[in-house]
Amino acid sequence: MITDLSRLRKNYKKRNVFNKIPDNPFYLFDDWFQNEILIQKKNNINQEVNAMSLSTIGKDGGPETRIVLLKEYSKNGFIFYTNYLSSKGISIKNFPKVCLSFFWNRTDRQIIIKGVTSKLKIKKSNEYFDKRPIENQLSSWSSRQSTFILNKDFLEKKYKKWSFFFKNKKITRPFYWGGYIVSPYKIEFWQGQPNRLHNRLVYQLKEDKIWIVKQLSP
Repeated sequence: MITDLSRLRKNYKKRNVFNKIPDNPFYLFDDWFQNEILIQKKNNINQEVNAMSLSTIGKDGGPETRIVLLKEYSKNGFIFYTNYLSSKGISIKNFPKVCLSFFWNRTDRQIIIKGVTSKLKIKKSNEYFDKRPIENQLSSWSSRQSTFILNKDFLEKKYKKWSFFFKNKKITRPFYWGGYIVSPYKIEFWQGQPNRLHNRLVYQLKEDKIWIVKQLSP
């Protein structure tokens, strides 16, 4: 089967440029991220602005990409939570360098982040787990992420089992579930432009913890 997609293209019309380039990429990230939130509120849109792709290196040496949710960011890095025993958790343990990517269609913007991943402190993971909805907490106990199951009914039964177990009790965080922080060493900002003359700005962290910024060809 051959499906020709050559006519599917978008003509980027926005002419946003990097008028003010901050020394630290986190300021630009925050500006873009908060702008996406404002656009959604203004247009009454409920999409996950914090959805990002997470790419890791799998057991076979090949790349693996999936969507996860950014839960916190600061100058220290980008935080997300997952099952430590999942395929991504194992991949991170074996090769902690990862790549994060955001794409926001309404503003024609993309951010690519390369960094080194490490586990959050237990206290931090506990604090976040306690804020999760009860249903999500129970799901963390019910699912051994990335393992084979017989069918969906098997999963539903485990959910009911843990619901009964924790009835009238505080749901504690499973030892195999928690947070990671990605400490970046390279961040690229991409802004779609007319005629495919896109704007690209890349920050590279040097050994002295100083960010070097350069513009790239589209």
